[in-house]
Amino acid sequence: MDNDLQSIQEVRDALHAAHEAQQQFRSFTQEQVDRICAAMAEAGTAEAARLGRLATEETGFGRPGDKEQKNIFATQRVWESIAALKTVGVIREDAERKLVHIAEPMGIVAALIPSTNPTSTVMFKALISVKARNAIVASPHPKALRCTREAMNVVRDAAERAGAPRALMACLGVPTQEGTAELMRHKLTSIILATGSNAMVRAAYSSGKPAYGVGAGNVPAFIERTADVEKAVADILSGKQFDYGVLCSTESALICDAPVKAQVVDACRRRHAHFVVGEDLEKLSRLMFDGRGALNPGMVGRSPLYIARAAGISVPEDVTVLIAELEGVGKPYPLSREKLSPVLSMYTVDGWRSACHRCIELLEFGGIGHTMSIHSRDNDIIMKFAMEKPAFRILVNTQSALGAVGYTNGLDPSLTLGPGTWGGSIISENVTARHLMNIKKLAFETRPLNPPGSPTAVPAHAHGDPAREATSDGMIYGTGLTAEDVDRYARQFARERGTV
Repeated sequence: MDNDLQSIQEVRDALHAAHEAQQQFRSFTQEQVDRICAAMAEAGTAEAARLGRLATEETGFGRPGDKEQKNIFATQRVWESIAALKTVGVIREDAERKLVHIAEPMGIVAALIPSTNPTSTVMFKALISVKARNAIVASPHPKALRCTREAMNVVRDAAERAGAPRALMACLGVPTQEGTAELMRHKLTSIILATGSNAMVRAAYSSGKPAYGVGAGNVPAFIERTADVEKAVADILSGKQFDYGVLCSTESALICDAPVKAQVVDACRRRHAHFVVGEDLEKLSRLMFDGRGALNPGMVGRSPLYIARAAGISVPEDVTVLIAELEGVGKPYPLSREKLSPVLSMYTVDGWRSACHRCIELLEFGGIGHTMSIHSRDNDIIMKFAMEKPAFRILVNTQSALGAVGYTNGLDPSLTLGPGTWGGSIISENVTARHLMNIKKLAFETRPLNPPGSPTAVPAHAHGDPAREATSDGMIYGTGLTAEDVDRYARQFARERGTV
């Protein structure tokens, strides 16, 4: 059988098996669900180092130690953030409005997994899907097939040992474009979690299924003149170094306020950043992007020394980040794009208003809706940036790479970051388990059309059921109840639930 046909058949088999498992799983109690999720998180954390090494060896992207840290974040930290979340039965009661909120699973999650963060992303998506009582079928990137499947095996096996139905979680073994398309379009697929290239996200939104998609980053990081320069530079460079820049939330451009430029440059050099100038800047641009502006995939997640040597640039062995000072943003300046590597563009501006315009330019050129950071002690300027920038995560005095995912602040820990409608997504939040539930509402009457004891009842056939007309004595055909009975039972239910 050809690979495309084999992949399509594998998808169909996995979806049918997952559907049966999910039908069983939806009746599990909160205690059972949480026991399974806790086991998944524990297993993923225990194997974080091994899976990090596997991902780096297979893809060539990033650093094993940083991938280990992401694996721990995607399991332990994410689980801690959702452990108390109610996802079974009654999850909320609103006494004032007499509403009862009841959680229902969505069904089967189709998870598209990128090669840049394969093991952490698949474990994260499995954990938040299962917490909401869904099944999940993952489609790995062909370049990260082995490590993605192994990460899924780790959390799936732990879940099954804790009592989860078999086939609740699956990862395709023959990933093809045809198979992924079948996964996204199949009638048993309920929702798509798309993390990957812009083309993949567009395909997810074009599938006819509900989808949460992410967008490109191209994150600006502004160092304003009142900032703690040493900390700001440490945050930006460490973010750019982390896993060699493969997170879409990684700082892409440093915008420096003119009065502190000398301090910023000195701090960068003391941290072994190398400023690329002259002919070397042209060499780096030609290496990183082709004539159409497409990023060279061979440079994604590579070390700064590897990139410099590939470009024919002489740098010290201990180089940490390559910094390219640019004059503008757009097609004539290829390095003003998202680079997914330890290559950082840099701009000098005079004042926060100029910085504002430059940040907007960068976001609109390739990261609209995603993330930006500001380093400043001036709260008025910080708030102006928050109000005016087309980004849904404005990070203050912290690293962007890990700050946007909720590692250094109060944002929901997540590896799927919505850029909102500005970035072509339906969601502007950090996606987590609460976004994978349907919410049913039980609504008791609060504004009666016919209060108890009213002389004339509205005929039931006004609501389309002539068999349930009110009788002259106030009874409802087929129920044996009066309006007062219904009201009394509603109040009794509310008292028992503690809603009144």
